[in-house]
Amino acid sequence: MPFVTERSSQSTVAPAVAGLPLTLKMALAIGIWLSANSAFSATWFVATNGLDSNDGSSNSPFATLMKAQAAASSGDTVYLRGGTYSLDNSNLTATNSPWAIVNDLTRSGVSYLGYPGELPVFDFSNVKPAGYRVTAFLVTANNCVFKGFDVVGVQVTIQTNHTQSEDFRVAGGSFNRFERLRMHDGMGNGWYLTDGASNLVLNCDAYNNRGLDSGSLGNTDGFGCHPAHTSGKGNVLAGCRAWFNSDDGYDCINAFAAVTFSNCWSFYNGYFTNFANSTGDGNGFKSGGYGVSGTAYPTPVPRHVTEFCLAVGNRANGFYANHHLGGLDWFDNTAYGNEVNYNLLCSTNNTSLAYDVPGYDQVMKNNLGYAARYAEVSNLGTSNDVTFNYFTLPLTVTGTDFMTLDESLLTLPRRTNGDLPYLAFAQLTGGSDLVDAGTNLGFPFAGAAPDLGAFEYGLNPAPTLKLVQPGMDLVVAGSGGPAGGTNYLVAAGNLALPMVEWTPVATNQFDNEGKFVITNAIPAAPPAFYRLKLQ
Repeated sequence: MPFVTERSSQSTVAPAVAGLPLTLKMALAIGIWLSANSAFSATWFVATNGLDSNDGSSNSPFATLMKAQAAASSGDTVYLRGGTYSLDNSNLTATNSPWAIVNDLTRSGVSYLGYPGELPVFDFSNVKPAGYRVTAFLVTANNCVFKGFDVVGVQVTIQTNHTQSEDFRVAGGSFNRFERLRMHDGMGNGWYLTDGASNLVLNCDAYNNRGLDSGSLGNTDGFGCHPAHTSGKGNVLAGCRAWFNSDDGYDCINAFAAVTFSNCWSFYNGYFTNFANSTGDGNGFKSGGYGVSGTAYPTPVPRHVTEFCLAVGNRANGFYANHHLGGLDWFDNTAYGNEVNYNLLCSTNNTSLAYDVPGYDQVMKNNLGYAARYAEVSNLGTSNDVTFNYFTLPLTVTGTDFMTLDESLLTLPRRTNGDLPYLAFAQLTGGSDLVDAGTNLGFPFAGAAPDLGAFEYGLNPAPTLKLVQPGMDLVVAGSGGPAGGTNYLVAAGNLALPMVEWTPVATNQFDNEGKFVITNAIPAAPPAFYRLKLQ
């Protein structure tokens, strides 16, 4: 009984890398370049049972990152052993009013890596300097790598309006890579850039971060990228997730250079974990703007790019132009269940709300939305390029267009390589008229044309399958499918038969690990061929 797989009636499935947007491929290339070490590099170790009087070897590790930085040279690697590093005010190393800084990272070319197979957790719950904002990691160095550890418990200690703290603050560092980091369960922004160029934030999560009071609640974002100079180009956030942050998931207000958000997810921002209103702004992606206080802005105004991103259930807008003084680029995004899925509000003068106008000069292609609580698209004017979106095509989006809309899948663990989990959530079914409804923007796609939304049907590799015949049973088992997705076992005696003529045998669902098992009794006259078909 030969066994073949069928994902759709589209063309042959492309390799997995083909599904990445071009900007993410470029970002990954930057990351590979950053990871190259000098031929004369050294290796240092930090551990929870270490001492800064040690020599930093694997058997005699340091206790702090700052001691490791002092010992390291460009090209060196610092391994962070697993366990919880409990920090307090004695670990403060610098003050730069109004900030108090724990890890002041100034030496370029050093990689700080979680030790393979272990999870270092840096807990800042007891770092509470009176009258200062807290920065857990201040990065002014270049060409560094930060990978594979957690940052938790960063505090806000100033109870005045518009204060904040940060887990990571990049204030001039460039060409750094931040990868597979989790910034969570604290009061600070997860990752926050005020100056610097060509930094890559890859496969990081920021969640359950909430301010202390009415001022800081509205300043605590998952990710904020705000380059202060026009030279701060090339900052990319890719493959990241932000959820349950008290302000926004992603924010680039007041950015003087273009920022790219690629393949990122943002959900439940503007809420506490019990879904109470956090009083913060609550946008998924705040992709622009310069406020309304008349602050300076660059000329020309940068066009930020938001592509292949997913916004779900945010308290306010899924995707928001935020009074931007010009147009932005929005490609292949999916919005579901936000108050407004796409809000393109612009401004002609940032001195007052009186200058707010419907969005202009926006370029929107292949975007998809469904089930907004108030409006699918708002504040979109007439002078925009908006062909090939769900709101401009003669299409009707319904729940049956999607494999599943089970939001509980969004927080599943990442894949072993750090990539976002492969979910059936918001993936289109093969029979949806949203498949092949987009236009070619130069990104890889399957079929006759790109699909609408953040996920391209048919680009992921087929599941790995195994066929076993124990006794009178037929057992089909496999892995690598979309978590929460439905699959169908079909059979036929002739491999050349059209798919619609194959006989359904069994229906099952991929579990949260993307695995499935189908057990069926073998009929007296078993068919010659079996095939697995996704929705």
